[in-house]
Amino acid sequence: MTLSEKNQEIIRTSAYIHIPFCEHICYYCDFNKVFLEGQPVDEYIQALIKEIRLKKVKYPSDEAETIYIGGGTPTSLSAKQLDVLLAGIRQELPFDDRNEFTVEANPGDLTAEKLAVLKNYGVNRLSMGVQSFDDRLLKKIGRKHSAQDVFDTMKVIDQAGFDNVSIDLIYALPGQTIENFEDTLQKALALDLPHYSLYSLILENKTMFNNWARQGRLNLPTEDVEGDMFDLAAVYMERAGRMKYEISNFSLPGHESQHNLIYWDNKHYYGFGAGASGYVGNIRYRNHGPIQHYLQPLKENKLPVIEVEELTLKQKMEEEMFLGLRKVEGVSYRKFTEKYGCDLEDIYGEVIGRLVESDLLKELDGYIKLTDRGLILGNEVFQQFID
Repeated sequence: MTLSEKNQEIIRTSAYIHIPFCEHICYYCDFNKVFLEGQPVDEYIQALIKEIRLKKVKYPSDEAETIYIGGGTPTSLSAKQLDVLLAGIRQELPFDDRNEFTVEANPGDLTAEKLAVLKNYGVNRLSMGVQSFDDRLLKKIGRKHSAQDVFDTMKVIDQAGFDNVSIDLIYALPGQTIENFEDTLQKALALDLPHYSLYSLILENKTMFNNWARQGRLNLPTEDVEGDMFDLAAVYMERAGRMKYEISNFSLPGHESQHNLIYWDNKHYYGFGAGASGYVGNIRYRNHGPIQHYLQPLKENKLPVIEVEELTLKQKMEEEMFLGLRKVEGVSYRKFTEKYGCDLEDIYGEVIGRLVESDLLKELDGYIKLTDRGLILGNEVFQQFID
């Protein structure tokens, strides 16, 4: 079977759908996004639906395993726009309502009307960007919501009948102390949610924070304080029964993010929308990022893809390792062999042995996984599997 024939096989995939519009641009964010006002939002939604239709022809699949709508801020769309978007998605993407369908949201954006639209089309999980419960810090990082907005939004979510809710928190923020972060953890856990994601601040290129850091205008916590915050988060989460299942993610058993596990398990997914990336068959692709560059090919019934890479077996195995090792359970020897037709020990035995000796990896119950030290130095470990 040739590579092109193999790419035409029916492959079980998930779908990531990107909405690049925001009502406010945060100082730390480097995701593909634009300020909402004056943008061709309705045209973008129609183009997105057309892209789904065209990509399904080029890369056929059966029903979507998970759907995730991210951004940007999907909930910056009006209820009517959300209705058009979701109707198009459900028409073009076969989906079992028992599977996970997530939409990202910002506190303050969700109304009863928007939540009713989401529920009507089978959305069953919400992921909310909270970041902190300190109003002073929220203002400092460019967020437009307050802690009270979070509490008010949670009431609306509860009334709408959504019980699978995750929130994101960021630590090591400018001027943030251990005590301040501890207060945020306590308030977050008081919401009694099934899932929490905790990320340390990263100074990404082309962000206001990165520019300010170069100018010496950011007072960031030290690496030691950042490490203490990481440890404190793990203690608080696990004490509350939210177990770490990936470097930055904690959940009640059975509430792990099924969509994010698609990435970490190195499975297939479509990427739809401006700047989105996908992985189908042996192909990784990336769409045009700027809105007009994304829209133009679709006006001509062409896919808005700017970059395509055919992955070798070696590249896929490398990705299996550095993505899979993010999970607390690690990489399964058995599943690796089933997936790639070769023994993990034969391919990476020398690297694994070296990392085990350095107390960065450990072998347990048929898995290779990060040690506590390896969790802290994860990027150094992952680099060892990339040629």
